[in-house]
Amino acid sequence: MEYLLTLLLSLALVLVLSILIRPVTIFEHQRGLLYRRGKFIRILEPGARWIFRPWETVQQVDIRLKHITLSGQEILTKDNISLKISLAAAYRVADPYKALTQSQNYEEALYLMLQIHLRDVIGTLLVEELLSKRAEIGNILLEKGREPACELGLELSLVNIKDIMFPGDLKAIFAQVVQAKMQGLAALEKARGESAALRNLANTEQLFANHPHLMQLRLLQTLETQAGKNLVILPTEWMTTLNRQKEK
Repeated sequence: MEYLLTLLLSLALVLVLSILIRPVTIFEHQRGLLYRRGKFIRILEPGARWIFRPWETVQQVDIRLKHITLSGQEILTKDNISLKISLAAAYRVADPYKALTQSQNYEEALYLMLQIHLRDVIGTLLVEELLSKRAEIGNILLEKGREPACELGLELSLVNIKDIMFPGDLKAIFAQVVQAKMQGLAALEKARGESAALRNLANTEQLFANHPHLMQLRLLQTLETQAGKNLVILPTEWMTTLNRQKEK
């Protein structure tokens, strides 16, 4: 009987403890916020611990790197051209307490902040500037967003323009502009090559004018390499020079 009573008391104690105390495990990629009677006490580092259920609660926060995408933001450029721009950003929770207390939803707050900064920056640029400074715009947005993100308890590590989408008619116009530029560059290179060839011809002409015998020697060399293929009648003095060259 005494044994049975001890067993019952032990079971009752275990039941009471299971109701009052529960284990909490914080993983490496998490941090825990310990609250006692609704008041924040401290941030819990990774590990296992027990909490007193009636008074204490733990809220877990993931601190791993996260990515968000702002898809198809319709924005007007400085020259009043409507574009759709997609933005990619990467962030992590740097201060779990701030992240949970400064905003009801820190990811939505970050999304809205990036959306506003994107509109502000694109609104100051012409379309050509936007296309030529695509990488720089990401850096500008990153610098503008770091301080507001820090106030939300977040660390903003990357902001990049993912896509720039033009309306159909404007896309065709830009394709024609790009094609015209490519054709212009090709014509410019061709003109440069022709100019170089003309300069070489002019230099050769000047050289032959200053040294007439070089023309004869060059012609004689050509005749030697083409011997037996063509019939060429030469002046007597050129034949004399040719014979001398052969004797040498």
